[in-house]
Amino acid sequence: MSSNPLTNTSDTDPGSGVGVLDKAAAVLDALESGPQTLAQLVTNTHLARPTAHRLAVALEYHRYVGRDMQGRFVLGPRLAELSSAAGEDRLLAAANPVLIALRDHTGESAQLFRRQGDHRVCVASAERTMGLRDSIPVGAVLSMKAGSAAQVLLAWEEPDQLHRGLHGASFTATNLSAVRRRGWAQSVGERETGVASISAPVRGASGRVIAAVSISGPLERIGRQPGRTHSGAVVAAAQRLTDVLQNTVDVD
Repeated sequence: MSSNPLTNTSDTDPGSGVGVLDKAAAVLDALESGPQTLAQLVTNTHLARPTAHRLAVALEYHRYVGRDMQGRFVLGPRLAELSSAAGEDRLLAAANPVLIALRDHTGESAQLFRRQGDHRVCVASAERTMGLRDSIPVGAVLSMKAGSAAQVLLAWEEPDQLHRGLHGASFTATNLSAVRRRGWAQSVGERETGVASISAPVRGASGRVIAAVSISGPLERIGRQPGRTHSGAVVAAAQRLTDVLQNTVDVD
């Protein structure tokens, strides 16, 4: 039985009944295999050239399609954002016990951050139960220009986004290169005087960094090289959440 190039269904299957949607899906399906010129899209989708171009440009407007350095069509950032959002409920459900365990192990407040545009948002936290509390409440919106979580959320971005993110930042490209090499970031007084933090990346099913696990505390308690003491615990907590999203373990 031959397949229909527009809908990836059999010849007896009429598709969804919404032709323009089936054709847009055909464009996205073709881009799944990698960058495509317009001519390649026409060949792989069997769409007329004007139709393929019109759909690709419309999908680009909505960020479902993008362009690479050679001007070829590629899958766009909106797809990754939707994929991340689809996993958010699982991430948040798993986050609380992991953050509590991290807080109890390190004695410091623990947080989970996600990026939203030019900011990062605390989406889960576990505060210290006694002594000085360094509160970053759920819903707090912080800068992407300073702090270890900002470094982690930026370090693995595409080069053009990374370079834009460095404009006006408290850290440098060299700092982010070190973050990628060792798998965690630290900051000392970057975002707030007298406060230090350590962060590590949480990756979604595709391997893309979608969140950062952090601990933070005052310098007099956490020290000026907090990564030496706490990076292992923070990386392990982030990996535990990554495992949940990649379906290898459950967190109860």
